[in-house]
This record gives sequence, structure tokens and C-alpha cells, in this order.
Amino acid sequence: MPGAVTRYRHTPTVPEDQIMDVIRSLLIGVIAVLSFMLLTEWVKFKEERAPAALPPSTAVQAATPADLPAAPVSDAANDIPVVDAPQASTLPRTTGSFISVTTDLLQVRINLTGGDITEVALVDYPAKLESPEIPFLLLEDNQRRSYIAQSGLIGENGIDSAGRANFAAAGDSFSLSESADELVVELRALETGDIGITKRFTFTRGDYLVKVEYLVQNNSAERWQANLFGQIKRDSSGDPSAELSSGMGMVPFLGAATTLPDERFAKYDFEDMADKPLKEKIAGGWIAMIQHYFLSAWIPDANQTHNYNTRVTGNGFNIAGFVSPSITVDPGQQGQVAAEFYAGPKDQYRLAEISEYLDLSVDYGWLWWIAQPLFWLLIKIYGFVSNWGVAIILLTVLIKAAFFKLSATSYRSMANMRRVQPQLQSIRERYAEDKQKQSQEMMNLYRKEKINPLSGCLPILVQMPVFIALYWVLMESVELRQAPFFGWIQDLSVMDPYFILPLIMGASMWFQQRLAPPPPDPMQAKIMQWMPIVFTFFFLWFPAGLVLYWVTNNLLSIAQQWYITRQIERAGSKA
Repeated sequence: MPGAVTRYRHTPTVPEDQIMDVIRSLLIGVIAVLSFMLLTEWVKFKEERAPAALPPSTAVQAATPADLPAAPVSDAANDIPVVDAPQASTLPRTTGSFISVTTDLLQVRINLTGGDITEVALVDYPAKLESPEIPFLLLEDNQRRSYIAQSGLIGENGIDSAGRANFAAAGDSFSLSESADELVVELRALETGDIGITKRFTFTRGDYLVKVEYLVQNNSAERWQANLFGQIKRDSSGDPSAELSSGMGMVPFLGAATTLPDERFAKYDFEDMADKPLKEKIAGGWIAMIQHYFLSAWIPDANQTHNYNTRVTGNGFNIAGFVSPSITVDPGQQGQVAAEFYAGPKDQYRLAEISEYLDLSVDYGWLWWIAQPLFWLLIKIYGFVSNWGVAIILLTVLIKAAFFKLSATSYRSMANMRRVQPQLQSIRERYAEDKQKQSQEMMNLYRKEKINPLSGCLPILVQMPVFIALYWVLMESVELRQAPFFGWIQDLSVMDPYFILPLIMGASMWFQQRLAPPPPDPMQAKIMQWMPIVFTFFFLWFPAGLVLYWVTNNLLSIAQQWYITRQIERAGSKA
């Protein structure tokens, strides 16, 4: 009959044994991948808790050969970019002292040799939650890590061409007063003859962006010419802001980044910088050194074309920087050249204001087009509830509501499969010796009951990109760093100290399995039995914010699945 034909066309034609083979292979693959990632996480967990070999507070290099190039052919010379052949200098170069600068957001240390920024502490971001009075060090130069921002004048008359310039300041420390919105710190270059050079740092209240200027007064009889350079110099030590591994093999990127004409956001890890150094002329642009939650970046004049480069020096430093076009100052004239330097959190909205595509340093991967709206929604929810944990829960609820109908299709399919399990078991027993007949009878049962055993897969596949994008949002957002939830969860960015959330997650996963039909294949059934245990152990070291998301999603799924299953079971009993 016509009705029967139409009914048959919408039923599955793939034998169940083939379906089970595919599912079995996928599950075995998932377990293998999870086991590998679990081992990786455990190794990283142990390494990150190994005691430091040297105390972090002991400075070891006021000045190194790499900071004081002696000749352009040496490894040290490669540390400072050279535009033209440097002129010889008979002026003595001595190691200077340091000055400190304090604003409402920053504690900065500047070396008077070169005027380099050798330390940046972020006042609003404690290094550890239990020690809120100790700020996180983004830039530092000590036995633990060397990570500094350098800038200077090179080229024909550059004061840094033959060695780092020496500066003098009006004092040893400078602070932004409560009544001021801006703090200007000036360094005067020494031993420059008839050329007066001032290096000026301008700090602004409420901002991590610092303006770095060179003011040149040419009192000589000759034309003066030089190039501004800025660079970030870092050793290959690990990321101090990644307090725990990211989980699921998603390790935050550590290295340099910039924007290219044909690539909005290009990344270079330390191996890339050694193997394939960047050498590119870019109009405007920026270059940064990024890590989990924080970054530093040079942003030169947006109206000029600059030479950007990355490289690794012979003494092991990773350098990312730029060289600007030359500035010329005629006799008796004044000139100036400037760039901006950012050292702070990955605040994507502020970074977008500073320079185009700099906000992409908050890297959501290829799912950024989903992650960005999710982050925007998370920020909006937090504005109402003022608790990031509650915001995560409410965001998960909204996502679950958006996929309610798709999820219902999947759960309805599983509930129907559960309802006909006794009949399927009877068919297996009756045709145990005839697999072909067994598959035929099962297909007949599916047609009769209007069940498609594959109908639950598509909704899950559709939702996965959203779930993965949300995972990255929670992983990358500096807003969640040291953000409390309630009770024992005082930091959503690190693991649950008492493992309560992972245990709840495992229990919810086990209970959710009870609502699903048991797998017909014995191997598949055993794998499914172990999944809650494996995932629980795996989630023990996940950041609490991510585990909270999974727990919330599981509980909502259980409620929806239980409701749909009860509906179908009641309808079946009435029939």
C-alpha cells in the first residue's frame, strides 16, 4: 500500500551489526585517545609541581652580552636589529641602575642602561590567590625567567648602534598621584654631545598601554638620522600563568604573534622562530609575545610601514620586534618618534581598541565565530549576577534551551530503543546462529515501531561545535582567573581542591547511562561501564569552571532525558 511504501522509505537500511561495528570502533578510538591525554596530563601535573631549582627573586643579569653588542657579526649583535652598519664609539658604556614606576595597575622597573622595561607586575592580578598582596609578574629578569621589553635608536646616528645608551632620571621612583590621570617619566641620554635625547614614558590611569617616545634636539651642525626599534626578548622558560594544564590536550599557546597582510593572526612558537624567522614589512601592525591569560605587545605608528622580525639568538633568547623608518632631524631642529607598549591581561575589547586584530590573541581557534558570541553572552550574564560560576550555569542553561528540540530528538530515539530492548533481545536469541536473518528481523522491528537507531547522532554532532567553542571560552578568558564561585570553589580557573565537582560529574554521567538503552555488544557495554570512571579521573585536574559547565550540562540532560523517557514509557503502557 502507498502508506506502507512511504513508511519504508524513511526507515534505516544499514544492518545493525554494521552500525554496532562503527560505534564499537569509535568508542575504542575515543578510549585510546583519552588514555593518551590522561597520561600526558599526569606527566604535566607532576612537572608543574616540581620544586624550582633557583629562587625566583634573585636577579642574575643587570646587563648581558646580548644587551651590549660588541660587533655586528657576533651572536650578541644579532640581539639588537641593525639597519645600517654601526659607527664605532669611544664612549664608555657602564651598567646603570634602575628606576621604579607605580600606577594604579602597574608596577614597572626600568633599567637606565638602554631604558628597557625589565619588570612589569600587574597589581589587579595576584600571583597566587592565597597571597593577594603579591602581584603577578608578567615581565621579569631573574634566575627564574628573563622576559623584558627593549627599545632604542639604531642606524646612522642611533645612540644604541654601538652599545646600549646610558640614561639619567630625576629620581629613583615615580608614582601616579591620586589626583592625576597621567604620569610622565623622562630619561635623559648621557654622552650624546650636541644631540639632546630624551626617552619619555607616559603611563595612563586605568590602562596597561604605555607610550614610549624619543625626543631629539639637534644642536649640532650636521643632520641627525636614526631608526626606532622595539622588541620583546624572552627565554624559553614555561608559561607561569598556566597554573594547571588546560585539559583535553588543549595547551595554551606560548610564543610570538603578529598580523600579516594575508593572515589576520599569525603565531610563531619558539621552534618556529628558530626554524623560520619572520621578516616582513607591514603597514601599521603590531608584534606580541603571548601566553595564557596575558600578553605583551609593541604597537608602532599605524601610519608607517615597519620591518617586523622574529629570531633566536646564539645565547638562546627568543626575540620578536620591529624597526621603524628612519627619522631625520636637521641642525637646530627638533624631532620625535614613538611607539606604544602593552603589558597586561588579554582583555579582548581593550585590545581591539588598541590595534586591529590584536584582540585575536584571545585565541578561540577555528570556532571563534561561535565562541565570540558565547563570550559576549557570558559577559552580559555576569553583569547581572556578578558571579562567574552562576554566569557559567545560566549560559549552559541558555545553550541547552537553544538545542532543546534537537536534544529531544536524540533522547526520544534512545527512549524508543530502550522500550524495544526486550524484543531486540528476543530476536538475538531466536536467530543467534543466523546473523543475516537477525539483522532483517531487527530492521522489520524498527520499521514497525518507526525507530531509526541513527536518529540520535545528528543532534549530538550539531551541538558539538557549540560545546567545544564554549570550552575554549572558559579556558581562554582571563576574567575567570582566580574568580570565586562559592564555598570551597574560590578559583574557577584551577582544579577543584576537594574533587567534589569531578565526582558529581562522574555520578551524573553514570546516572545518564542508566537512562540510555544498554549496548547490545558486550565489548561496547564494558567500555560504556568504564566511561564514567575514566572521565571522572580525567576531570580531576580540569579547571573548576569547565567541570561546572559539564556538571550543569549533564544534569540538564538527565532531566530532559528522564522526562522524555517517562513520556514514551507511559504511552507504550497505555497502548
